Amino acid sequence: MFGALTLATVLFYSCNKPATQTTEGEGSTAAAASGDLKVAFVYTDSVINKYDYFVKKSEEITEKGKKFEGELQSRAQGFEREVANFQQSANSMTQNQALAKQDELGKKQQNLITYRDNLMQELSVDEANLYNEVYTKVQDYLKQYAADNSIDIILSYTRGGAVWYASDAMDLTESVITGLNKKYNESATDTVK
Repeated sequence: MFGALTLATVLFYSCNKPATQTTEGEGSTAAAASGDLKVAFVYTDSVINKYDYFVKKSEEITEKGKKFEGELQSRAQGFEREVANFQQSANSMTQNQALAKQDELGKKQQNLITYRDNLMQELSVDEANLYNEVYTKVQDYLKQYAADNSIDIILSYTRGGAVWYASDAMDLTESVITGLNKKYNESATDTVK
């Protein structure tokens, strides 16, 4: 009986005793519970759309798209002229010649569609790569920004997202945009030298 009572007392006091060592996850829980957690947010769309690097690269992709559109339009017009010429001269062709020309035009049309699809896919890949690059750059910057400013969490505020309200005092958007652009423009200047 005495042994059971001693064991119960030891367990009771050891369970109620605050831990002296904490792991990484436990430390953040303790900070959050005591109200020491420092939280801020950025308007994600504003950060991305006002980031000079994103603006510059988006313009390059847009120009590439216009160039592709011009090339595709030129090829399409050439194909249309060839079809029109065939339609005008089809009556003077033998049946075998007309069938051969139709097959040739069908292959050219398919090649034109494949060419268009490849151009669209290339632009789509470029755009996806840009977004991945931008998100990585923003995330890396925000990690450093949080460390420099003792911020525990920086939330992404987007319409329809998980955050419904945040005080404007927690908004870091302009500061982050300014810092990102400064870092980008400094690195762009360094590569020009």
